Amino acid sequence: MSVAAAGTFRSLRNYNYRVWAAGALVSNTGTWMQRAAQDWLVLTELTRHNASAVGVVMALQFGPQLLLMPWTGFAADHFNQRRLLVATQATMGVLALVLGLLTVTGKVALWHVYVFAFLFGCAAAFDAPVRQTFVAELVGDGELSNAIALNSTSFNAARMVGPAVAGIVIASIGTGWAFLLNAASFMAVLGSIALLRTSELRPNARAHRTKGGMTEGFRYVWSRRDLRAIMIMLFLIGTFGLNFPIFISTMAVSVFHTDARGFGLLSSTMAVGTISGALLAAGRAQPRFVSLLLGAAAFGAGCTLAALAPSYWLFAGTLVLIGVAALTVTNTSNAMMQLSTEPRMRGRVMALRLGVALGGTPIGAPIVGWVADNLGPRWALGAGRGRGGRFRGRAGCGPRHVGAHRRGSERMKRALRRSRGSLVHPASP
Repeated sequence: MSVAAAGTFRSLRNYNYRVWAAGALVSNTGTWMQRAAQDWLVLTELTRHNASAVGVVMALQFGPQLLLMPWTGFAADHFNQRRLLVATQATMGVLALVLGLLTVTGKVALWHVYVFAFLFGCAAAFDAPVRQTFVAELVGDGELSNAIALNSTSFNAARMVGPAVAGIVIASIGTGWAFLLNAASFMAVLGSIALLRTSELRPNARAHRTKGGMTEGFRYVWSRRDLRAIMIMLFLIGTFGLNFPIFISTMAVSVFHTDARGFGLLSSTMAVGTISGALLAAGRAQPRFVSLLLGAAAFGAGCTLAALAPSYWLFAGTLVLIGVAALTVTNTSNAMMQLSTEPRMRGRVMALRLGVALGGTPIGAPIVGWVADNLGPRWALGAGRGRGGRFRGRAGCGPRHVGAHRRGSERMKRALRRSRGSLVHPASP
């Protein structure tokens, strides 16, 4: 293996991380199968191409990220993370199993999908900040940035494979079987947790139950100018620009008139870009704030090109660019925030980050769905571009604010320098 490749995949030298990554890859593939199958079920089997219904499902599934944010972040910092992961993963597996059985037996109704989307969202709201901060227990701060990037690679490899497999499964044996296969995939991540060498873990500092402990994350982020800017950026892009289940499903059905296989291929095509972006991020030593600016600009440009794409294959090509840009924004913000945050606060800060990024979806998804229904999916994509490409001024990242942000991010720079030092002197278990 070349030196560059060894650096890109250096976290895989760690046994615990290898085991975790393998289980997560299988489970994430099943999750992406369910997401694609869920959108297809609502859009083509339970409604007559009603994009607003898809928007409601997204709002119910991602709304808990915002509503439960104070509790999910504190839980990630307070409880044993391995046990919490077992609970959340098992819960989501059971929900997928029941929804699959309802669909296979022909008893599923739209309200069932609404209920299960909300319950799945509640479990995922507790699961997501734990999964993101648990990586630090596996590898320590020295390799954290690389491990985060490889996590994104794994997640988006699953994003590429999952929808394509879902399209084949839906066309061959039915939508419900995609849900059942997802339920089975949760056994992989539960098995990987059981195989971890607990003596080699690096437990994060635990938060204690104190008055105001659950809101401490809000105060911590608000006191940091650099973190506030990142949060504003994530909210604007997440609210209006990351509604791709709506964009892709409506473009596939209403504009290009494709079948389930073509729909699954579009979802997988976007993942090609996100994998490319993740591998590029894994090869970089440290995340940089300028990457966020470039990623947001490229995201806006990609949405514009996608809205204007005259053919199926040109639209698929623009999704690659959008995937690279979206991954650059999400992965860089994730790494910068974790590396510059005190270990005892990571769970709450990451829950806040996820709540802001994904919690905006319940606001934006119904709006984007309404635009797609009444004006067309191309206009909905244009709305995503309008917000994603203009975050600089809203977040205070324009030229007149550069000096202020440089002063405000000195703490982040110091934290990143300490992380570079820990590459030579690894953190002790």
